[in-house]
Amino acid sequence: MQNPLVSILIPFKNTAVFLPECIESILRQHYKNWEVLAIDDGSTDESWTIVNQFAVSDPRIKVIKNSGTGIIDGLRTAYSHSSGDLITRMDSDDIMSPKKLGTLVSSLLIYGKTHIAVGQVKYFSHRGISNGYERYEHWLNQLTDKGTNYSEIYKECVIPSPCWMVFKEDLDQCGAFKSNRYPEDYDLTFRFYANRLKCIPCNAVLHHWRDYDTRTSRTSEHYAQNYFLDIKLHYFLKLEYNSKRPLVVWGAGNKGKSIAESLVKKNIDFKWLCDNPKKIGKNIYGVQLEHYSLLSEIQNPQSIITVANKEAQITIKSFFFKLGQKPMQDFFFFC
Repeated sequence: MQNPLVSILIPFKNTAVFLPECIESILRQHYKNWEVLAIDDGSTDESWTIVNQFAVSDPRIKVIKNSGTGIIDGLRTAYSHSSGDLITRMDSDDIMSPKKLGTLVSSLLIYGKTHIAVGQVKYFSHRGISNGYERYEHWLNQLTDKGTNYSEIYKECVIPSPCWMVFKEDLDQCGAFKSNRYPEDYDLTFRFYANRLKCIPCNAVLHHWRDYDTRTSRTSEHYAQNYFLDIKLHYFLKLEYNSKRPLVVWGAGNKGKSIAESLVKKNIDFKWLCDNPKKIGKNIYGVQLEHYSLLSEIQNPQSIITVANKEAQITIKSFFFKLGQKPMQDFFFFC
């Protein structure tokens, strides 16, 4: 397969101020065999007019009304109109590096099917980037540099939603955009992982990710912390959990309590551990909190760690290693 058609799926809503820069970055791509499926999700600003003006001058750009409501329906609508052998997403408020499409296409052509091409990202904002986003960018790019994205999949979304590309057949095998589960990008990442699509290493920044106060990931309830915890636990129980092994939850902060409450509601037995002397011995949701040293007495456990402090995580990881336990097999960091 040479020079395959790339379908770029772009749901948009009220991003008129950013759309020209976004589409112009696509027009500047070194790789030219692409089509844009731009889906208007009920914009009330000039977004539709702006994209339509680009579509009039370039037939590779198609602007379509969302057949439903929201980003998942927008992706479904875009995908249903796509013709490409390769599929990628783009956010309507972001900017592509000129070599983005070409780099991702080349990676897929070299490695072949059952792979996902990813690129490094760079946040930008008129007001500067917070430490939290800087840390996420650095963490994500370190994983992408080695192609080890899945090694920390239960911490955060390890594949940036607007910077991946796959063969259409592989996307279909993963269920494409049929799932209704939010956050939709994290859900798709877990399905890539479940279907064993291998991440191709990349050391280049291919995507510029815009941060601003009204971006969807900041304002929509679907990107609140409880949704992330729900999706992590859902896939952990589906993909990793072995009911024949004792389950352990380590940590009694807000995340630990949320996970524990969910497990209780699902009637799944677990041991609940922490190192906070004020909480040890307390009974919460019918489960008594115990000191983490108990872990050395439990035979062949699986552990979920909900402790977010980075220094504490290093100590916890060292403790597991001393017990001869392995990450993503015996213990899983959920933050």
